[in-house]
Amino acid sequence: MSWMRGVRVLTVLASAAVCAAPLVAQGVTDEMLKHPPRDSWPGFHGDYTGQRHSSLTEIKPNNVANMTLAWTFQTQQNGSVKATPILVDGILYFTTPDNIWAVDARTGHQIWHYTAPPNKAFHIGQRGVSMYKDKIYYMSSDAHLLALEAKSGKILWDVVVADSNKGQWATMSPLIVGNHVLVGASGDFDNLQGFLRSIDPETGATQWNWYATPPVGTPKSTSGGNIWMTGTYDPELNLVYFGTGNPTPVLNGTVRSGDNLYTCSIVAINPDSGKLAWAFQPSPHDTHDWDAVEIPVIADAPFGGVQRKLLMQASRNGYFFVLDRTTGKNLVTTTFGPVNWTLGIDKKGRPIPNPAKEPTPDGRLIAPDEGGMTNYRSPSFDPKTGLFIVSASPSYSLYFSKPADGTYGWAGADYSLWSKGVLEAIDYKTGKVRWSHELGQRAGSGVLTTASGLTFSGDASGNFLALDTATGTTLWHAGAGGQIASTPITYVLDGHQVVLTSGGSVLYAWVLPPAPAPAAGSKKAVASK
Repeated sequence: MSWMRGVRVLTVLASAAVCAAPLVAQGVTDEMLKHPPRDSWPGFHGDYTGQRHSSLTEIKPNNVANMTLAWTFQTQQNGSVKATPILVDGILYFTTPDNIWAVDARTGHQIWHYTAPPNKAFHIGQRGVSMYKDKIYYMSSDAHLLALEAKSGKILWDVVVADSNKGQWATMSPLIVGNHVLVGASGDFDNLQGFLRSIDPETGATQWNWYATPPVGTPKSTSGGNIWMTGTYDPELNLVYFGTGNPTPVLNGTVRSGDNLYTCSIVAINPDSGKLAWAFQPSPHDTHDWDAVEIPVIADAPFGGVQRKLLMQASRNGYFFVLDRTTGKNLVTTTFGPVNWTLGIDKKGRPIPNPAKEPTPDGRLIAPDEGGMTNYRSPSFDPKTGLFIVSASPSYSLYFSKPADGTYGWAGADYSLWSKGVLEAIDYKTGKVRWSHELGQRAGSGVLTTASGLTFSGDASGNFLALDTATGTTLWHAGAGGQIASTPITYVLDGHQVVLTSGGSVLYAWVLPPAPAPAAGSKKAVASK
């Protein structure tokens, strides 16, 4: 175990309501992560697939307009909530940078609050905690992995995952697979190897490391390929799927010839051994900062007349991919917005970069911009309609390059000229967009779908949205009072469905209003006596 860190601040709210809150009963089991109960959201994606699709149907197109607030929770932080809360045994756990809360899911009352000591890492955001058995696992901004006691917030151990003094930081929610806590880190300096690390959930000891790029200093090689978003997992194949980040130096590719494996790649790794099974590269030799860390959504679905094990990704570079997740073979490659940086598609289904569209000292017009056609925003896949729904941002930008000086990875500049936000519903079999819904400017919310035919998300003006999944028609909206930067979740408590959203620094729990009591003398009232 690496060196232990200093004392942390923990506050516990002592009130009658909080004392009455449920205590952790069993925590999270392997079975819960594979098949979450209706009253739980035990991992970042809800389950291992990354589909963010719920089987719940109480809230549906013909009654969603009646949704009302059950409670709100104010974090009293300056930044927006970017985390996906997890729900286990009636308790919600969620984060902002350097903060973790445990909140009673029935009342919105705080149970405990953990505050990390000050650090100088990049506080760009925090996407949430993970849980296994009775422990909470949290990646701090300065790239430590902490294990906390779920019922109290007490620190059990604290290990260094990456060195923040070298320019790395962390935002991801760990992926729990059996006896493995899988984590990575972020950073764009030239001397950083991207990696996926497996850590023992009981002791914090490193079990294995997988590196996206060769050791720093390897001749004619690149660095980068950082892993900063939560992956997905197929228990049958026993493979985890992660996306990796850009190579460095960013934007200037003259000093790193070739494809720069395994940066901007989707990788399949055995979680027990750390061995690579296969890799597919959405952006060979990336020179536009188009990390391929977007969620690799997995589904068992028909394709070409047969049932296939599929992996889908809407990538930052503007392309939508469908792969066979057993082998990594490409099945679909197509764009889902304006793209002008390629010469076509190679025989492996990968875009072919156009050298004339690499950044130059005098600038090049590129679509999409550096923020990408999509980014960290979680998509959703509805198996019934076959729609992959993603928050997209068609855009154009001027890219410039500058000499790479070997210290800081950002060797150039990007100046966005035009962009907008739009929800797009992509047919997974063809890659064609079936409908789109304008969001104003680029939005920050992810997407949730339900079996009742609803799509939940948010727009750039801070409005929560419920759409008809089949058509994209707005059925309900409500103001958030702040930037929406997380993804909605849904679950059942006490027999009724709850939709949980966040806007700015506030959590909102939405429910249908109680059914009205039957009028005195009515048949229902008489029958109830």
